[in-house]
Amino acid sequence: MRSPIDDYLHQVLQDCRDDDAGDVMSGNRELERADPSSFGIALATVDGTVYTAGDADHEFTMQSIAKLPAYALALRDRGLDGVLDRVDTEPSGDAFNEISLEAETGRPRNALINAGAIAVHGMVDGDGATERVDRIVDLVSTLAGRELSVDSDVHSAELASDDHNTALAYLLRSAGKLEYEPDEVVDGYAAQCAIKVSCRDLAVMGSVLANGGLSTTNDDESLLEGWITRHLLSVMATCGMYDGSGSWMARVGIPAKSGVSGAILGVLPGQVGVAVWSPRLDEQGNSVRGVAVFERLSHDMELHMMHVAPSGMPALRSVHEDNGATVVELQGDVRFAGAEIIASRACEGFSTDKVIIDLTHVRVMDDAARGLLREVAKRLGDDHDTHIEDPNELMDEGPDDQDTDEK
Repeated sequence: MRSPIDDYLHQVLQDCRDDDAGDVMSGNRELERADPSSFGIALATVDGTVYTAGDADHEFTMQSIAKLPAYALALRDRGLDGVLDRVDTEPSGDAFNEISLEAETGRPRNALINAGAIAVHGMVDGDGATERVDRIVDLVSTLAGRELSVDSDVHSAELASDDHNTALAYLLRSAGKLEYEPDEVVDGYAAQCAIKVSCRDLAVMGSVLANGGLSTTNDDESLLEGWITRHLLSVMATCGMYDGSGSWMARVGIPAKSGVSGAILGVLPGQVGVAVWSPRLDEQGNSVRGVAVFERLSHDMELHMMHVAPSGMPALRSVHEDNGATVVELQGDVRFAGAEIIASRACEGFSTDKVIIDLTHVRVMDDAARGLLREVAKRLGDDHDTHIEDPNELMDEGPDDQDTDEK
């Protein structure tokens, strides 16, 4: 069975493709060559399933999204207090390349604007820029699940247009927030921005962050410390979309980080990592189509992080055979991520002619989960005698009824 989530992402991609507002990044000879029609979406769950649409496997460079793995390594190398001594965690309210240094301390406002990211790169341990960049590439590769590399052409183009970042680095050095030579740090910072990834890579990386730093394919393997993951997501939520972070969190409600190559990475804790790539940018440097896709996903799948507090109970209670039928039992509060587990399991196939989806132990179900389960049951019906056991009539509820129940 083909997953309805794949079809949904393809539909979202088609619906948002006609938006041709914005412009491709200028000022970097390599980024200027991007095809403005390129468009990819990837969604990766915490159970290791990846869904894609469009140009999800086309490679581009991370740009400012690379600030996240560099930040993670600085936190690991220097500790939280050591990093906070040089870089704050406050939203700047300014564009990504503004100076935004605190008058009292000389610290950049946060690690996700350029000034803060340059200071952070200087806190990654390594004997020179090459070793620091190699460590960042290794971490991105670990989180993405495949070996990645730096695009040397983009790196060179970054350095050719990096006068502003060089000036920021010298300013940081004068404020005592940079211990290495400014030119060396800017070289390494430019290289980390030039790491090549795809939407699939970013979504998988996001799913690891959503999973508290644990591997999504091996639950016993920790890829990133939990406290570092928590800190990254906190700063992404407040600062990741630059001077548009407040409106983003209100409208979309997914901690996110954007890059001027046209990518946006979003992480919904406990549920999914989402990545969108399309090169046309708005005035704040965020992908126009990327923003539209995230707004659509947040609305349709009810992925806003303030939508509901998780119950902590896994949605899938059991899968077993009974009297020649496969019984799929759900429980607790079923949201999109819980219904997705059922969709993923259904795509693997069932050996019996009859399938029963049992909702007896489900307390609450939202509209996104309800719609997905209906579609799963419909598609299973092509090959199986499929029935939904729904003694609490959860599948019959509308939005108004559900809101009443949750209150």
